[in-house]
Amino acid sequence: MTAPMIPYIAFYFSFAFILYVYFGYPVLLWLWRRAACRTVQKTDCEPSVSIIVAAYNEGASIERKILNLLALDYPMGKMQIILSLDGPTDGTELVARKYEFETGRMQVLLLRHHGGKADALNQAVVQTSGEILVFVDARQLLDRAAVRALVSNFADPAVGAVTGELMLLDEFGKESGDAVGLYWRYEKKLRSMESDIHSTLGATGALYAIRRELYQPIPNHTILDDVTIPMNAVLAGKRVVFEREARAYDYVASSPATEYTRKVRTLAGNFQLLKQMPELMMPWRNPVFIQFASHKVGRLLVPYFLITLFASNLFLSGTIYGGILALQCAGYFLACTGGVAYRMTTFRSAGQIKSLVLFPYTFMLMNWAAVVGLSHFISGWHDAWSGYEVLVTMPADNRLNDLAVNEEPNFSDAA
Repeated sequence: MTAPMIPYIAFYFSFAFILYVYFGYPVLLWLWRRAACRTVQKTDCEPSVSIIVAAYNEGASIERKILNLLALDYPMGKMQIILSLDGPTDGTELVARKYEFETGRMQVLLLRHHGGKADALNQAVVQTSGEILVFVDARQLLDRAAVRALVSNFADPAVGAVTGELMLLDEFGKESGDAVGLYWRYEKKLRSMESDIHSTLGATGALYAIRRELYQPIPNHTILDDVTIPMNAVLAGKRVVFEREARAYDYVASSPATEYTRKVRTLAGNFQLLKQMPELMMPWRNPVFIQFASHKVGRLLVPYFLITLFASNLFLSGTIYGGILALQCAGYFLACTGGVAYRMTTFRSAGQIKSLVLFPYTFMLMNWAAVVGLSHFISGWHDAWSGYEVLVTMPADNRLNDLAVNEEPNFSDAA
């Protein structure tokens, strides 16, 4: 290979890799699903369930969460609720104890030392009695029928874990259509196709379930419990499926920058996952290796291929290469413009102009999050809790409650 060929090879390889991760892989899943879709044999059943809420300082949301769980459409005698409190300091325990005493339908497990979410989950599981473990976060509200929809999948013996669907709403209570909301819909579409083929690559921390016998204690300081726990089920030979009717509701991040904070943590968790579970990169051990490498690992590598694509393009001459370089420069310019303009109050209602610059800004921000996530992982950074602060104005707590009790929310499910 001669030196003049190196920029061409780097350019085409980088271009092909990026194209595959974001477009080729979804097309592969679509074709794969058409050829080998696996239907889940669901049945309306009522196994005993243990619902676990691991919480730290959730004083602002814990009461609403408790009332939401107590209102679930599931037999009281078959539903155990455990609140595992990881040494809270903001009064979360007082609210939880009040409902434990008044209702007698839930158990509060207080951990005196703040050891992290993984420890809170592990200790709660020891106290469970249900056949099915259901994990939920403290902030999101569940549809009344969510648990019933989840457990219907366990009638199929091939299913080891089930993830629900997280609906991200805007300030009007509708499914979000901004850049972050559309990115999440894209992600859910991938999860749905992966589930139809074999398994999703993890779950939404807002709502997921696993057979009790498949649960393995997770290492302390695990960042992504909602990936580690389900992937243990996959490695045990079971499926992890996506249940659209098991819904949890939350508000979309108020800005791409807020979503970026969450994404940094998630991508740092993916690097941690590769270290903790190296067998996921072994095709003979991981039955969803192709999906894992394409979806999870591919996303971690895209930022470096974007850099390589731009750098190699600088050394290529010709009209076509010049045009591609101009498009890249325009994309980065729009991304930078979006970052600056979003901080302008008048810009936030600019409609189509807003979308034009926010999409490239969000795309670049999410890829930069992978670089920062790697830096955090290398430095030993970890975050014990999965929630991120929602900075959107929350005018609709009642609206969110209405959606949670309404079996047919009045917005379209684009997942």
